[in-house]
Amino acid sequence: MTCSRSIKAATLVGAIIALATAGLGQGSGTWTRGTPLPSSRTEVTGAELGGRLYVIGGFGQGGDLVEVYDPRAARWEGRAPLPAPLHHAAAVAVGARLYVVGGYSGGQWGVQDTMLEYDPGADRWRTRAPLPTARGALAAAVLDGRIYAAGGVGANRRNTDAFEVYDPVADRWEPRAPLPVPRDHHAAGVVGGKLHVVGGRLEGSYARNLDAHHVYDPATNSWTAGPPLPTARSGIAAAVLGSRLFVFGGEAPSGTFGQVEVYDASTNRWATLTPMPTPRHGLTAVAFEGRIHVLSGGPQPGGSYSSAHEVLSP
Repeated sequence: MTCSRSIKAATLVGAIIALATAGLGQGSGTWTRGTPLPSSRTEVTGAELGGRLYVIGGFGQGGDLVEVYDPRAARWEGRAPLPAPLHHAAAVAVGARLYVVGGYSGGQWGVQDTMLEYDPGADRWRTRAPLPTARGALAAAVLDGRIYAAGGVGANRRNTDAFEVYDPVADRWEPRAPLPVPRDHHAAGVVGGKLHVVGGRLEGSYARNLDAHHVYDPATNSWTAGPPLPTARSGIAAAVLGSRLFVFGGEAPSGTFGQVEVYDASTNRWATLTPMPTPRHGLTAVAFEGRIHVLSGGPQPGGSYSSAHEVLSP
């Protein structure tokens, strides 16, 4: 784990570099600025579906907001809102549908067993089989056409080790081997045919950030420990390009993170890339055509908002 002094120093260095480069790449990876979101939000979720980038829910200008970005036209548009406001949820795409899993309800912070399916052709949401373990601040990823939901904060306001898998065809959830370290505000992605869960915090406290990295093998229904995330942090976002898992941002008592760290499944190693121009937490990261769009999020720890849209070309 990283001590608070190290976190503070890393955050300051990242911020200084970001200001100096003003969004231009320095070192590994180049940043450009994308069209800002129409809204200013944090604690959002997002995914790519049909060549469009979706940013969903969160705090700020509407917890039921759904905004979609066309990368080729560089244009944002609104879509049908969520049936009810959500924040700290997870979103993934499977086939021609978008799914939103779990989260907290509006300003009440009640954990949800939400499972929503979005049809882009009809611009309509519908409810599917509920998540067996209601939770917020979870992580989700798609492996072999199924949705895996990992960890989060459960109904007792404590971390859960719940790890459950959803079959969209059968509309059915099933339990899998529990997450080895229960946590929240973490991230997940699939590389090398396995599901990786990284970072996070204990019991909702960003003073208790983790560098944990656990790897799930669906063939054996078992977990192993991966090399630790170089910077312990939570409130992060992750995206996958090829065999690489990219981790962005986060927060700690000392400030927000601009760090970008990438895990390569082919070498089983982490590397550090050029920091984000705008350090923030509660963001989402969506990969599209070899680049990663890093969207929304709070520039200060806690309840801050932005319409930031920055694009990494690794």
